[in-house]
Amino acid sequence: MEKGTNCFPTCHSVFFAWTWLLLLSWCCTGAEITCRSCSSPSPSWPPSSSRLRQEQRQPPPPRGLRSWPGGRARGSAGAAAAAEPLPGGEPGGRAGPRGAALRSAGAGGGAPGGRGPAAARTRRSSEGRRALPAGGGRGVPAAEGQRGARAQPRGPLEEGRAARLRGAEELRLSSTTFALTGDAAHNQAMVHWSGHNSSVILILTKLYDFNLGSVTESSLWRSTDYGTTYEKLNDKVGLKTVLSYLYVSPTNKRKIMLLSDPEIESSILISSDEGATYQKYRLNFYIQSLLFHPKQEEWILAYSLDQKLYSSMDFGRKWQLMHERVTPNRFYWSVTGLDKEPDLVHMEARTADGHTHYLTCRIQECSETKRSGPFSRSIDISSLVVQDEYIFIQVTAGGRANYYVSYRRETFAQIKLPKYSLPKDMHIISTDENQVFAAVQEWNQNDTYNLYISDTRGVYFTLALENVKSSRGLEGNIIIDLYEVAGIKGIFLANRKIDDQIKTFITYNKGRDWRLLQAPDTDLRGDPVVCQLPFCSLHLHLQLSENPYTSGSISSKETAPGLLVATGNIGAELSYTDVGVFISSDGGNSWRQIFEEEYNVWFLDWGGALVAMKHTSVPIRHMWVSFDEGRSWSKYSFTSTPLFVDGSLVDPGIETQIMTVFGHFSLRSEWQLVKVDYKSIFSRRCNKDDYQTWHLHNQGEPCVMGERKIYKKRKPGAQCSLGRDYSQTVVSEPCVCGQGDFECDYGYERHSNNQCVPAFWFSPSSLSKDCSVGQSYLNSTGYRRIVSNNCTNGLQEKYMAKMEKCPRKAPRGLHILTSDGKLVTEQGHNATFIILMEEGDLQRTNIQLDFGDGIAVSYANFSPVEDGIRHVYKNAGIFQVTAYAENSLGSDTAVLFLHVVCPVEHVHLSVPFVAIRNKDVNITAVVWPSQAGTLTYFWWFGNSTKPLITLESSISYLFAVEGMNTVTVQVSAGNTLIQDTKEIAVHEYFQSQLLSFSPNLDYHNPDIPEWRQDIGKVIKRALTQVTGIPDEQILVAVFPGLPTSAELFILPHKNTTERRKSSEADLEQVVEILFNALNQNLVQFELKPGVEVIVYVTQLTLAPLVDSSTGHSSSAMLMLLSVVFVGLAVFLIYKFKRKIPWINIYAQVQHDKEQEMIGSVSQSENAPKITLSEFTDPEELMDKELDTRVMGSISTIANSESTKEIPNCTSV
Repeated sequence: MEKGTNCFPTCHSVFFAWTWLLLLSWCCTGAEITCRSCSSPSPSWPPSSSRLRQEQRQPPPPRGLRSWPGGRARGSAGAAAAAEPLPGGEPGGRAGPRGAALRSAGAGGGAPGGRGPAAARTRRSSEGRRALPAGGGRGVPAAEGQRGARAQPRGPLEEGRAARLRGAEELRLSSTTFALTGDAAHNQAMVHWSGHNSSVILILTKLYDFNLGSVTESSLWRSTDYGTTYEKLNDKVGLKTVLSYLYVSPTNKRKIMLLSDPEIESSILISSDEGATYQKYRLNFYIQSLLFHPKQEEWILAYSLDQKLYSSMDFGRKWQLMHERVTPNRFYWSVTGLDKEPDLVHMEARTADGHTHYLTCRIQECSETKRSGPFSRSIDISSLVVQDEYIFIQVTAGGRANYYVSYRRETFAQIKLPKYSLPKDMHIISTDENQVFAAVQEWNQNDTYNLYISDTRGVYFTLALENVKSSRGLEGNIIIDLYEVAGIKGIFLANRKIDDQIKTFITYNKGRDWRLLQAPDTDLRGDPVVCQLPFCSLHLHLQLSENPYTSGSISSKETAPGLLVATGNIGAELSYTDVGVFISSDGGNSWRQIFEEEYNVWFLDWGGALVAMKHTSVPIRHMWVSFDEGRSWSKYSFTSTPLFVDGSLVDPGIETQIMTVFGHFSLRSEWQLVKVDYKSIFSRRCNKDDYQTWHLHNQGEPCVMGERKIYKKRKPGAQCSLGRDYSQTVVSEPCVCGQGDFECDYGYERHSNNQCVPAFWFSPSSLSKDCSVGQSYLNSTGYRRIVSNNCTNGLQEKYMAKMEKCPRKAPRGLHILTSDGKLVTEQGHNATFIILMEEGDLQRTNIQLDFGDGIAVSYANFSPVEDGIRHVYKNAGIFQVTAYAENSLGSDTAVLFLHVVCPVEHVHLSVPFVAIRNKDVNITAVVWPSQAGTLTYFWWFGNSTKPLITLESSISYLFAVEGMNTVTVQVSAGNTLIQDTKEIAVHEYFQSQLLSFSPNLDYHNPDIPEWRQDIGKVIKRALTQVTGIPDEQILVAVFPGLPTSAELFILPHKNTTERRKSSEADLEQVVEILFNALNQNLVQFELKPGVEVIVYVTQLTLAPLVDSSTGHSSSAMLMLLSVVFVGLAVFLIYKFKRKIPWINIYAQVQHDKEQEMIGSVSQSENAPKITLSEFTDPEELMDKELDTRVMGSISTIANSESTKEIPNCTSV
């Protein structure tokens, strides 16, 4: 699975390490080594502002470890490593007071942000891909908190074992030391060592200010002699230039890119000669991450802080915008051999409709018209994964996540897990060897995952192992305890939870069979180890290092097949306290203990030699070398002065014989770079007598993954070097297929008798549902050969799927659904229906689809409907969509009810201005446009926490509390939710009077709600100033339309309800004062300079006295009669306007005018309320020959807050 973890094919040649300051790193960015001995600010997170910037500037995740957000929030996908406490017992920090850090240069993509996003990571084999804290091995995993501290040193083990080590005298390795003078204050650095016959090393050191959240100083160093000496290049990049990141082309290590700190300037410096000279280019955007093309060295994708994606075809000299709304870390280069164009880019982006889609385009042709969508529907955000032959996406519908896969760019197919797995989280672990490994957290799991393995197309998944341990990093990233052994296919290690105990299991056939690890026979002292399976076994920590600065808890190499080194313990379960280092020379069959404490162990010269360095918080000057696979060790000094070791960098060349150790001599010393040359310890070149053969086996069984393999390797103890021209010799021959070469097929489960039996939910006959009479299909026997298994003959004929004729079947299990899974669509838009059938002859079954609006379509077979049937509804409403399938053997029917809505633009809540307490009030919501289909109304009154829900636009409500009451209505139509809020003054009684104004006000009346509200406040203020009446007793409501009119409400004083009679008399006095002021033209206001508006009393009284009593007076009846006569007069004037030319009639063509002009309500029967609307309905005034004066456009009248054109929406 190394292929799946690398950002690029050559990612292993770029080095990364951990930092206790930034905690997380990627292969695509840099990783950092922590200085043990230097002084710096305490290892804490930066302030929130700077931390946010770091979180935003994240790199694209390494390939092979993507995550789907399956049911809980996790942040964006990626492969962030889990931060762990470092030696010395400090969680998340290093022993020693200084906080300097060393990063390696990013290759193949990276981010100028130190911390990566929360996402899935799987512990898998990799050439420098996993990361652990620099200079130290594991401590307490992040997910386990402080469950157990790291084992305390038991004393200098190397001294206690000196008697059995080769040579008690002082042995010394050839080494040179170089100090980075002037960089003592710098607390971070990035390193690039080209390797592969290049002697150039680049180091970028910098001072990161955690208070400012930015880099304030930097230095660039370059070595051309494998690190013996370094030259400072600050003058070549600009003395005032502050650099923040170093990038290297993965296909051409001579091409270097430096990024300046964005707090100072946004620019890049480019070198084409391994950092000897640079050219500077300014940018108009800020880079968050880079992604280099795996084949074309000049092609780069850049992701900006504002989520824009840029492309360059000349190594960053010129940039072109590709898309403005790309999801972080969800963009990928094309895969050679699969995508037709090498410059094709896969991306997940938000389109104009606000949904997330999977898009592809070429880097020079990525306009909106040039983009294509391989998946027609919208997808879940942060779900796109493009990896090797596979593309994965997630679509959530009905509360369940559905996963889809495209194999070799074919049409997407839905991933099939066992029916009742019901995943709430899913991670793709590997796509190597034309097969998908996935970790699925099912509905009943919390801290464990189940491992599933797929068929070649990645569609059908079967269970490989249950309850694999998982943990969560500091950033929320999921870590699955699964490790693939490098160099030998099919061998995996996993930590499984059984009865609250974590145990380590191994498989040799890609997950079909698992067993516990046999503990060593003896300990380091030669004493026998009492450990009987299954009660006691060997358990290993499976954390990998994403960088070569530390070896990680477990390591294996493609160049040294069968050799594994891991940290672990012997006992009933995995321990975090009593740990040692163990080694296996035969692919995990047998193990030996090599150290009682934690050590970093590196492979030298094709695995022929091992180098070990102890984890310790004190300065050291020795390391250990073994030429016999860890059976004995020689002690070598690599420096004359003890060094606080921050990390070690091994030459990326396969024939590694050089190591660079980074550290400090004292608390405030400069960075010390110690170059160690191992060539002197290899006495000669190996000859044919120095080799032996090794047979791969599984507990004595010689056939592994269907073949016998014989490897040639150096004899233990041969102190010779293999050299550059060494080539591994592997002899293999296929084995006869046995039962262990087959796993259960999809829908089948392995029982105790080792037989694959159909699961209770699976019908084997369903496999033939996609074939037609006259055709053939592969009928599974319940078994399938393990992918990549090379066995032949034997049981192959018995277990392989059989070709059979397709049976004749009646239609059964017919389903109809929409392409987006929703039951709501908009009028005038395409609605796409998908028809599915569980059983039946697809080619000989007639299909009829009735859309429910009088239109139906028929098809002779399923071929034309596989991509969906599109239909556009011209009317709004609820439609019954019916699918009917029929063939000669039977028929089946499916029904779907589809809501077609017209988008609602505006809602106006029509309420009275004043209402009587304990009397029903009619409230209406007027929606524009009026014919919008089925709407749902949510009514909120006062401080209520639960709404009243209706399908009607009107509601009757009784207000029991006096004062100002709030009414809110929310209208739901499809995905749209709009609302309006109004206030109603509720009182026991009140009086009201119509007001009119001088004609000049009409000229300045735009007839919009905001203007009416403001004019009402002005009138109220003028009345208060003239009469001295408290403003809480006055309410003025201006009516819509022309001529401008208003209603004046005179309200009782607060807290006067109990003294009803006296307060009524007081109210009459207030009315008298107001009328006197109005009749004397004392109430006026200045609308604008030079425009004085006078307020008059309209002689038509709307409500002389409104209350809840039953009494009335003869004067009220007289007034009512006068109102009727005046109304008739007005009607005649309107009707015969053409015959009375000196009268101007104003009419508003709007249907919601009457609702807006509602005055007081709940009046007594004997003192009825008369509104203006009772005179004439506005529609009656719209005579064809009537000259009207319309203020504004139709859209302004219908919705004064919108200027959009009214949609042509009708309902059925």
